[in-house]
Amino acid sequence: MKYIIYARKSTEEDDRQVLSIEAQQVELKEFAAKEKLEIVASLCEAKTAKEPGRMKFAEMLSLIERGKADGIISWHPDRLARNSVDGGKIIHFVDRGLIKSLKFPTFWFEPTPQGLFMLSIAFGQSKYFVDNLRENVKRGLRQKIRNGVWPGWAPVGYLNNSKTRMIDIDKSKAPKVKKLFELYATGEYTLKSLANWCKENGLRGNLGKEIALSNVQSILQNIFYIGLMKYRVEIFEGQHEPLISKKLFDKCQEVMNKRGKVQEVRKHNFAFLGLLKCASCGASITAEIQKGHNYYRCTKKKGVCQEKHYLREEVLSEQIKSFLQKVSLSSQDTEKVLAALDSEQEQAEQQAHSKVESLKEQLKQVEIKLAKLLDVYLADALSTEEYAAKKQELLSQKVSLQEKISDFEQKGLSWLEPACEFVLSLNQAAKLVETENKKEITTFLKNIGSNHILQNRQLIFSPKIPYNLVAEQSEASQRNLTFPYWCPRQDSNLQPSA
Repeated sequence: MKYIIYARKSTEEDDRQVLSIEAQQVELKEFAAKEKLEIVASLCEAKTAKEPGRMKFAEMLSLIERGKADGIISWHPDRLARNSVDGGKIIHFVDRGLIKSLKFPTFWFEPTPQGLFMLSIAFGQSKYFVDNLRENVKRGLRQKIRNGVWPGWAPVGYLNNSKTRMIDIDKSKAPKVKKLFELYATGEYTLKSLANWCKENGLRGNLGKEIALSNVQSILQNIFYIGLMKYRVEIFEGQHEPLISKKLFDKCQEVMNKRGKVQEVRKHNFAFLGLLKCASCGASITAEIQKGHNYYRCTKKKGVCQEKHYLREEVLSEQIKSFLQKVSLSSQDTEKVLAALDSEQEQAEQQAHSKVESLKEQLKQVEIKLAKLLDVYLADALSTEEYAAKKQELLSQKVSLQEKISDFEQKGLSWLEPACEFVLSLNQAAKLVETENKKEITTFLKNIGSNHILQNRQLIFSPKIPYNLVAEQSEASQRNLTFPYWCPRQDSNLQPSA
């Protein structure tokens, strides 16, 4: 009778169970020599047996079916099969008489009804072991995620800590990932351009692979970076440190939703495209080339529009530059205004303390709602989908409140820092007029204002933080440190008042 030695280990990784196959082969050859069995082939593979599809196992059955061998030597039945398909094949081969003998150093088998029954039990136990192990692993993963620890591979920008079993920030990649979000939030970069940016700046995945366009989109949509984790359909709070703020993350989602899934390919590079809206119908302002000049007009995608005039890019550019010249601050004026704002710091801190207490109370209410939501879900009053959606909404509110509390505690009243940033940005306006870099000017206008309107071929600018607000909040006006030019309030005409 001719036998085939079959040895298997459960993993393909070289650094795990390295000696398993070698040890099996030594033991099986000694067993064959002791029993005086003829060996015609020795097959081994590093493949799990919980699923069918092993190549060496199929090769062994093929040799037996062709009459090259009629017996198998293996360490234990679980080396042959841990699934019902492969186990059934072995038993079927025995029933057909193709396998006349099965030899195991640790298990008795004879091709009799009793022997087949015991073999079936052995295969059943092997499958039970795999199924039970799978359930135990799943239960462990669920508990780990409940504890706020991500159970899988960390996304790019983070690392798996093998000692603590926690997720740590990757200090070399994290700044680049954060920059990725910041660039996309400006609205000036496509997913493709960011994929090229990753390549140019050496940002790769944790396995060393290049970050493709689809990977960039996955990164930008991953709530892991704001301290939350999505496991299947449910959202959980994570113990890992957030890489970006929720405000920045929401801005990226807003940009992505506006663009849609398909990135638009532009044939022409119009400097102010995407900046303006029509005052009459609210549709976007598009651009086209006529007689060698760039013209801006309403897309009229929202129905009938009263705006019928075209505006040449040169005229629009002059309006914008005129505006920038009128609202720009000199370095000397900038220093005076910043000094006046700085004097408000103590009052701002007092107001911030009151605001923090209010936010903490709101946070407490959200946590109470989360606890009640779980009780309702456990009482079968909500479906899994309804529970997951409501939980995601509440956790999003919780993260936002936690960020606001942190900002108030660290920076004081919320208007103070944005006001300073706004003043500093206006100090740069004069430099932008000198450079005449239209792309930078467009980015600047988006940063300091919103809802830019085109009405009767005139730009109407709406600042996010008007000068008036800064003057009202500070003592600048009382100290004759008024701005040389006043920025218009929301929805007012481009021309500033004296």
